[in-house]
Amino acid sequence: MAHQNIPNIDPRSGFCSTNSIFYSKRDPVPLPPNSNLDITTFISSQPHFGTTAFIDASTGRSLSYSDLWRSVNGLSSFLSSVHGISKGNVVLILSPNSLYFPIVSLAVMSLGAILTTANTLNTPPEISAQIADSRPVLAFTTRSLLPKLAGHEFPILFLEEKTLLEWTDTDSHQRSPPREPVSQDDTAMILYSSGTTGKSKGVIFTHRNLISAIWIFHTNLKADGVKSKTFICTVPMFHIYGMAAFAIGNLTIGSTVVIISRFNMEEMLRAAADYGATHIGIVPPVLVAMVGSDKVLSLGTVKKVACGGATLGREMVDEFREKFPGVHILQGYGLTEATALGSSIVTEEESRRYGSVGLLVQNTEARIVDPVSGEFLPVNRKGELWLRGPYVTKGYLNNPEATKLTVDQEGWLKTGDLCYIDEDGYLFVIDRIKELIKYKAYQVAPAELEDLLLKHPEIIDAAVIPFPDKEVGQYPMGYVVRRKGSELSESMVIDFIRKQVASYKRIRRVAFVQEIPKNPSGKILRKDLIQHATCISLL
Repeated sequence: MAHQNIPNIDPRSGFCSTNSIFYSKRDPVPLPPNSNLDITTFISSQPHFGTTAFIDASTGRSLSYSDLWRSVNGLSSFLSSVHGISKGNVVLILSPNSLYFPIVSLAVMSLGAILTTANTLNTPPEISAQIADSRPVLAFTTRSLLPKLAGHEFPILFLEEKTLLEWTDTDSHQRSPPREPVSQDDTAMILYSSGTTGKSKGVIFTHRNLISAIWIFHTNLKADGVKSKTFICTVPMFHIYGMAAFAIGNLTIGSTVVIISRFNMEEMLRAAADYGATHIGIVPPVLVAMVGSDKVLSLGTVKKVACGGATLGREMVDEFREKFPGVHILQGYGLTEATALGSSIVTEEESRRYGSVGLLVQNTEARIVDPVSGEFLPVNRKGELWLRGPYVTKGYLNNPEATKLTVDQEGWLKTGDLCYIDEDGYLFVIDRIKELIKYKAYQVAPAELEDLLLKHPEIIDAAVIPFPDKEVGQYPMGYVVRRKGSELSESMVIDFIRKQVASYKRIRRVAFVQEIPKNPSGKILRKDLIQHATCISLL
């Protein structure tokens, strides 16, 4: 257990009664002391026996580790000598998952330049807002996505018009100017938060943030019992989950990452079979679709399914295990602001703690704080989760007010999530504090009602939002996706919930939809549903 030298720590829960801090029960991970170190150099210096780094599932094209680093070195030289990219410059990449994504990411950061990514689904105005905030001097994209960058003056390089090794021909470039030293405290990346509860903000990641996060991923992956690892990457690399875990994170252990450019269930399963995958990284909507599919699905050689982005209810986990026996489902908890870290499930034994998102990851401290009084709470008490660790962002780009509200002077990240940590140190996420429904003097967690809805045999997905009411303030409204052929009615859904909860938690209105809007990491876009419900109320 970490921090054994601190007195009054309960070895079972990790809670210290002296300072009300929960300490990670996992052994701490030693981090490199060298202050002048960039993430690319750190990753490339790790020894392993891997041969193939990436495979494109759609074409079968592969990229060996040796060719990966030749391409990274060649591209960094090209960017420096031809385009003058240097420390502090921002470079944008707007692209679906591809073999180019990790090459561009690692090359840019090796120069001390700053990588920023854009969601390929975003509209031109949304991308323009990000460009205005981050001020890139150059962009990488594809021909099909070029219209989304129309009107901007910076140079644009098209990824599909380069061969993977063309950038290694450094002899055709001018001699690269000397590179400035890069510190672990320098900014390496700016990724934009999903904006599920408000305007999207640019989250700043230092090289230290990325190094610590990737080394924690590395440590946990080495301990999972699977020696030779092949991952199927279904999550977008422009997101912190896809970036940290797949685009660059797995390279330290020599694994192979099979890239799916745009998610398709059949392609994912076919790729898993064709390449003998051992691990698949997914988000909750994909797992829900797998469980709800009428087809006979096989995961072949897959031993672990890592599901992150939003929590899964016990019912869904049980259904998955029944449908895919022998496959271990590993959940975790993380935020963009915490480089996708916070807690994790590593072993099969840990996965048996139903409803939990695991133990605090290495090098982590946590507090549970009463959102009203600010009191620090002990085990089994619900409050806002605060996290502190080397992977926590230093703040938001050009937004000191939001930074001050989210990360305090002592480095505590206020997650905005209502949680508790039990007597064995397991973290349980209840809901977003901002999303709690205020019914009279009571607070109702939408996630609790969503878990109940998903237990109904005719419901395949659901979301609950606050609906305004003059008498009670707000009451729960459900959005429901019915199974094909179901004749489930509003009154039937309301009655189903009424029998299971206290009166103030009852759903009083239901709308049936084809799908629940979610962001790429699987979080429900409640603000979209609230807007929809507001429009309904005006009709």
